[in-house]
Amino acid sequence: MRAVLTRCLSASVTVDDEVVGSFDAPDTGGLLALVGVSTEDIEAGEKDPTVLENKIATMARKIAELRILDGETSVETTGAPVLVVSQFTLYGRTAKGRRPSWSDAAPGPAAEPVINKIIEQLRARDVHVEEGRFGAMMKVSSVNDGPFTVLVEA
Repeated sequence: MRAVLTRCLSASVTVDDEVVGSFDAPDTGGLLALVGVSTEDIEAGEKDPTVLENKIATMARKIAELRILDGETSVETTGAPVLVVSQFTLYGRTAKGRRPSWSDAAPGPAAEPVINKIIEQLRARDVHVEEGRFGAMMKVSSVNDGPFTVLVEA
């Protein structure tokens, strides 16, 4: 499981000309979290469900607790918002040829419940979460702060 976390002053996701998730946080900032799930995550969870549950918990914890906002603060300590967008392309392989291979990305029916559980766990921590629409063609906009972007793996 992988996420790209970008510190933002505002972020939004639009589907079919409708804003489905957004935040505007010029004072605290917030995070745009592009989250991808791999076939390896799903296979590990099929063998031992606790492995996948632990990865989900780790990802939610990192998104909530990483001290990457201004002043080395976290989403959890500042009450900053998070916009979670599913992003299977984080598992695109580009080592060969001119077309990325998506075979390492978990298929939608397997990945969607994982993304939903991450969102649920963030909300259980009282994090304000906005979200994209799984599987939709989304237009994601952000005003990056810094810019400050990190890759997180669980």
